[in-house]
Amino acid sequence: MKKTLLITIILAALTGSQSAIADEGMWMINAIDAALEKKMQERGLELSAREIYNADASGASVSDAVVSMEFGCTGSMISDQGLLITNHHCAYGDVHALSTPEHNYLDEGFWAMKSEEEVNIKGKSVYFLKKVIDVTEEVEALKIEQRRIGKGDGIRRLSYLMEQKYSKETGLEALLSSMWSGSKYYLALYVVYRDVRLVAAPPVSSAAFGGDIDNWEWPQHKCDFALYRIYTAPDGSPAEYSEENIPMKPAAKLKISLDGYKAGDYAMIIGYPGSTNRYSSSFKAGFNNTHKHPASNRLRGEQMKIISRWMDADPEIRLKYSDYYFSLSNVQELFSGQVECINRFDVIDSKREIEKELQEWIGASPERTDRWGDLLERLDKVYKDVEKLENDVNYFRETIIRGTRIVRACHRVNNIRSEVLNANGIKPKKPMELTDGPDPAEEECCRCHRFCGKKFRKIVKSLMNEYEKIDLRVEKDLFAFAVREFYANVDRSFWGDYHMELADAYKTAEGKADAEKIAETIWENSFMTDLGRLETFLEEEHTVADYFDDPFFRFMQNMKVVVFNEEIQKIEGENRRLNLNREYTHALYQMRLDKGIVQYPDANSTMRLTYGTVGGIEPRDGMVCDWKTTPAGILEKHDPSDYDFRLDDRQYLLYRSGDWGRWGFGPDGKDMYVNFMTDNDITGGNSGSPVLNSRGELIGLAFDGNKESLASDVWYTPDYNKCVCVDIRFILWTIDRYAGMTRIIEELGL
Repeated sequence: MKKTLLITIILAALTGSQSAIADEGMWMINAIDAALEKKMQERGLELSAREIYNADASGASVSDAVVSMEFGCTGSMISDQGLLITNHHCAYGDVHALSTPEHNYLDEGFWAMKSEEEVNIKGKSVYFLKKVIDVTEEVEALKIEQRRIGKGDGIRRLSYLMEQKYSKETGLEALLSSMWSGSKYYLALYVVYRDVRLVAAPPVSSAAFGGDIDNWEWPQHKCDFALYRIYTAPDGSPAEYSEENIPMKPAAKLKISLDGYKAGDYAMIIGYPGSTNRYSSSFKAGFNNTHKHPASNRLRGEQMKIISRWMDADPEIRLKYSDYYFSLSNVQELFSGQVECINRFDVIDSKREIEKELQEWIGASPERTDRWGDLLERLDKVYKDVEKLENDVNYFRETIIRGTRIVRACHRVNNIRSEVLNANGIKPKKPMELTDGPDPAEEECCRCHRFCGKKFRKIVKSLMNEYEKIDLRVEKDLFAFAVREFYANVDRSFWGDYHMELADAYKTAEGKADAEKIAETIWENSFMTDLGRLETFLEEEHTVADYFDDPFFRFMQNMKVVVFNEEIQKIEGENRRLNLNREYTHALYQMRLDKGIVQYPDANSTMRLTYGTVGGIEPRDGMVCDWKTTPAGILEKHDPSDYDFRLDDRQYLLYRSGDWGRWGFGPDGKDMYVNFMTDNDITGGNSGSPVLNSRGELIGLAFDGNKESLASDVWYTPDYNKCVCVDIRFILWTIDRYAGMTRIIEELGL
């Protein structure tokens, strides 16, 4: 790898076709100092730091046009009428929620051809960053004060107090963030808009072409975008949805560039990356890589196979489960790739080398030795001590807690219980405390109370809402798989009494729990697993206790994760991993600070900037991948028999024609790029982030990473960390020529 890297640098110097390797880093938008500004300008940036972010001066900067989509994705403003662009997969849940068997907008696409057809997305919010303030000294003083008056000084309380204070003073939404595990604190101020309406979303045959097979891969051919519009009160202020609201006039919008780009060109991404763990120790990263993720990946992979079989067999099931399957597969592929890349790139060994340096630095000072002298030894011990128990809790979570979707009906039953008890003046225990058994008053109330009031009848019938979102045939298969994996992998000492009762009643010839028989017995005898039985049960008069006696409810609620947590705390003792990991981050941060190493904090959904260049990749020995893809690749992959690779007739004919109109380039305008690759340092939450050229103009949207970058949660691998982007010209062609939304093209001034 080092030899290849050296050759790449030499060739770049000789040909000028590539810039040097991009710098690692998701830099805080408020921390662009002179040194970072200079490095970016050396890469090709034509702007000053103040033109990117400048909260203390009049006028708008580039970052003023970049927004957070509820800290799950990123978007950007592209018109002076509140038009916002982000990824389709960020809008997937909204499009799915609007879809029906009659109008499946996932398959058809959603196109608001008139402004009155734009659909309000209830509960959706968009956050505009106004300013970031370093409040470290104030928070440290607040900690001291809270201790003095006998109050807690944890991050939740500190956040509450600081956010309440600054929100009151400024009238803005205030959010406190801890950097480097409390080494620094920053407070961000936002204006929040809550009337957000869906404008456009292409069909998945375009936005998600290649499906899960192409996910995290290169080359890709996805037109992954969606459009929303933000509305305000008539006076321009944020407002809840109203027909009287008007399109927002943003302080800044991004200029769209149609000039294109080439290999070696500067590329900058501004967005809200969700989380990274690059300050994690070799012990934590190794534990997750060896124990936690492999088991979860296997279980989720099998769950995906079950769901996929049913989705392929029935379009209505596909519609019901597509959103759930999408999120499930994205996480499963992410962690599978992470395990592979951590092993391939020797990440754990690299972290151990850093820890050798850290231990030497600690040992060079009596003060540091007193605080951190045995830190690494304690971390090593505690992660080994909890291995077995963490394996049990991991299987419990993946089978009982999230192995099915029907389990959500159990939560409805717990809501019923709470309503009944509250109505009778009894404070209910939290669901996690149910394993301790109800107190006498609660038990008597649940046994005697009958649902005769209209309120309680309404609560009970709300159970039916959960069944509209699922198919019981799919759930039966998922449940059978969950029961099998639970009995095979969770230690008997953590089974609940009902789990043991069933295991003793139904045994295989080898004397083990007959999971298949247990699952079948539960499913056939529960009122919660059959709509006919459920309707009959709801029509009859029952006590709360009758709900608790249901076999499915009993099995899924018989044991709570709190039991595992209590056992883990006993094993950890004074070596609480939470505290030790925090101290590890503090020590690593202080060592780098002491040595003058420029560093950035782990991503935590605050606005960050990353810079790099357009370029390809050599993913494996003897393999060289170009940095761009074209519509020819879509036609090569097109397969009418494969849902993930099929085009509708209009798409196929338009791609075949090669007529890109005003959006084409090259000789006779016959060229078009679909996706391109940069070496920007990104992670989850950057989805939808604007990809900007050296002048801060929009050239595309970030939507994915490559398979070789999937160790990036805990480690940055130079030459392999890539960002996959969709070309803005292909997006505009799709809006214009495929969808015919000329009103949007005119709005953009194009």
